Amino acid sequence: MATGYEDTYRDLHQPAVVIGGCFAIVAVLLSIYLIFQHLKSYTNPAEQKWIVAVIFMVPVYATQSILSLWNPRMSVACDILRNCYEAFAFYSFGSYLVACLGGERSVIELLENESQRQLGITLLEWKNENQALQSRSFTSFFFRPYAIGRDLFTIERFGLVQYMILKTLCAFLAFLLELFGVFGDGEFKWYYGYPYIAVVLNFSQTWALYCLVQFYNVTHEQLKPIKPLAKFISFKAIVFATWWQGLGIALLCAFGVLPNVKKFRTGLQDFLICVEMAIAAVAHIYVFSAEPYFCFIPVSGHRRVSTETTKAEMKFEEGEREKSAVFEKRETQVAAPGTSVSESVQDIVLEGGHRVVKDVVLTLNQAIGPVEKGVTKIQEKIHRRFVGSKGKGASELEVEECAEENLTGERSRVEF
Repeated sequence: MATGYEDTYRDLHQPAVVIGGCFAIVAVLLSIYLIFQHLKSYTNPAEQKWIVAVIFMVPVYATQSILSLWNPRMSVACDILRNCYEAFAFYSFGSYLVACLGGERSVIELLENESQRQLGITLLEWKNENQALQSRSFTSFFFRPYAIGRDLFTIERFGLVQYMILKTLCAFLAFLLELFGVFGDGEFKWYYGYPYIAVVLNFSQTWALYCLVQFYNVTHEQLKPIKPLAKFISFKAIVFATWWQGLGIALLCAFGVLPNVKKFRTGLQDFLICVEMAIAAVAHIYVFSAEPYFCFIPVSGHRRVSTETTKAEMKFEEGEREKSAVFEKRETQVAAPGTSVSESVQDIVLEGGHRVVKDVVLTLNQAIGPVEKGVTKIQEKIHRRFVGSKGKGASELEVEECAEENLTGERSRVEF
């Protein structure tokens, strides 16, 4: 049976590589064209740096999938790079929504105002500590996300960054397990690492998506100008459809519906991704178009002002005398910062990288903080018990010494 599957795989491999390669080329060319359009009209860096990061996900997926399809030995390395960039793209999409709302400070003010408006709480009532704590409880995040105000932004950012961190760590962990032959890609067996990593990533991914959905539910009215639903669907179709698609293929192979051969599993997944990336690239042309930024001039920021002067001299005769007139035309152009491709790339790499590092450090501190508090409380409790038992022992010793002294005194009086 395995030999028959191998023969079928060899017969289908070359046509799949050719067809998948055509789709991959279309995806890469369309995405590069769209990215170049954004780099040429890089007039709103706060938003466009994240748009470029999201769009670049398509050529990354397409390139790695066709390489893995062409040479199955490269599948593990390609999966690691693909998974790492997927996590970064997910974070970039969340950052893009925040940038469209005016940045972190504007988002926090928006969430606070929305919370007060939805709950109908006056400013004086909102200052009541008990009222604030009750409305900002963690359970409100699931049932009334607007009620927790600025804390919603903290939870949303934590949800995105935790997925980016866990996805990257699990990708490298899978690589190490594969080197030792205990990863078992697509194998649902207890002695392989694949099912455990799949459970962790499923939980992390579901939590990240839920945080983003809750954030969208509260801010969708303010995001209407950018048509967020189309962007949301097009991006989520890439991130989550490919993940659940791979998991579904693995389950079908495990239950015998499809051939349970590793080459077939990875090859089918890579071929489908190549096709899907071409569709996603076409969708991005319309969803993440660069046209809104062609004539966009930022309100703040350093801008280069250039004046172009054109002079023309015209001669004419007036009676017997020849006269000349000079016409002068001035055109003032305001260039937004980063309009050149090199400056655009520099801003994306440097500013975007700085923001990612900052959020990762902040998220790690938020995760470590409760752990440190818990450890501190445990240490304090152990210390109090130790001191209490030590004090109890000391008091019992003092009682015994006093009893011995009393007995000695009574004996001495009797003898006297």
